[in-house]
Amino acid sequence: MRILIVGGGAREDALSWKLAQSASCDALFHAPGNAGTATRGTNFPEVAATDTRAILDRAKAHAIDLIVVGPENALAAGVADRLRDAGMLVFGPNRSGARLESSKIFAKRFMERHEIPTARFAVVHSLSQARKSLDQFSGGVVVKADGLAAGKGVVVCDDSAAALVVLGEWYEKNAIPGGGTDIVLEERMSGREISVFAIADGRAMIPIAAACDYKRAGDDDRGPNTGGMGAYSPPQGFPDNVLEIVRERIIAPVLRGLLAEDEVYRGVLYVGLMWTDSGPRVVEFNARFGDPETQVMMPRVSGDFARYLASAAEGAIEIDAAHFTDEACVGVTLTTDRYPYENTKLSGLPATLQLPEHVAAFWGTSTREGDRVASPGGRVLTVTASAPTVAEARERVYAAIGKLKPQFPPGTPLAYRSDIARF
Repeated sequence: MRILIVGGGAREDALSWKLAQSASCDALFHAPGNAGTATRGTNFPEVAATDTRAILDRAKAHAIDLIVVGPENALAAGVADRLRDAGMLVFGPNRSGARLESSKIFAKRFMERHEIPTARFAVVHSLSQARKSLDQFSGGVVVKADGLAAGKGVVVCDDSAAALVVLGEWYEKNAIPGGGTDIVLEERMSGREISVFAIADGRAMIPIAAACDYKRAGDDDRGPNTGGMGAYSPPQGFPDNVLEIVRERIIAPVLRGLLAEDEVYRGVLYVGLMWTDSGPRVVEFNARFGDPETQVMMPRVSGDFARYLASAAEGAIEIDAAHFTDEACVGVTLTTDRYPYENTKLSGLPATLQLPEHVAAFWGTSTREGDRVASPGGRVLTVTASAPTVAEARERVYAAIGKLKPQFPPGTPLAYRSDIARF
């Protein structure tokens, strides 16, 4: 197969890395791609992930057999719809299915309709409405902007008073992340967070793996939400049959709901969960592979992952084409030191990284400049290590980072959390 991956972040680099190892993959193309994907195939750096016409032109010109859509903004913009309408084989849900991620209001009401366990919530469209709704909440409150906000549209508040401060800033300054005026208020749940990923072919939805990620910038979950500072897989401290529990309580009713609403969902469903005393409850849905979870899941895949995704896109998953091993993987995200408050542009980074065995590194948004790499800053690189246990993988990844830092130009302002997968 000739495969085109849409997107240019570390998630797409990790997907490219794994798809390149698939027996059925003959050639890889990336739109726009990054410094890592450039080592495995052809990048189209001038093609934005939301530019359907340009993506389709490249797909036809290069006889592409399968298009894998990575980022949420492309799915929300209907890229998968238009590519399918043009006769392309696409892994990624249509815009209507992607509303499970692109609209938190849609997702919460979908769960309400189909009795999927989640937190109690209220929808508001103004500050005055928010004040009245907050009277319904006695404990912690989570404030969520309705639309896509690059992982930065959620604020967890200790009480209604703190939530009102956030809402006042958003409404009075017209600064709701992602735009608009629509906000979800929900009760803060207690427990441990876990992410479960399922592959759907329009008729079936199969949980494939789980991971735990770290969203805040600083150690011990301090600082602002960043979208992801690291992850590990498989999760620790959860029931051994976690995938079966989630399949029964969450994924099966999600699939029934999609089918009842005539939605043919072909792609991946990311289920963000809070594991409470009463079991899993949904925090959020994403309509694509997560970042940085993908970076720690792909090293665990064995088999022909390209065939697995293609069969789902065709409408009949070949469940034996690939599987996840018992091996553990830990990933740590290296960012510029002022992230997420500001991004510091970097240049002159080494294109070839010297990495130990069982270690991989995936570039975030970046471009090649000869034998060097330029980055706009933010989440620059995700370093991962695999081992028989999470503890061993953690030890390996931090040792690898220690050896990696001297390879960067002196004074390169990189930061990372030191507590990923520390228990």
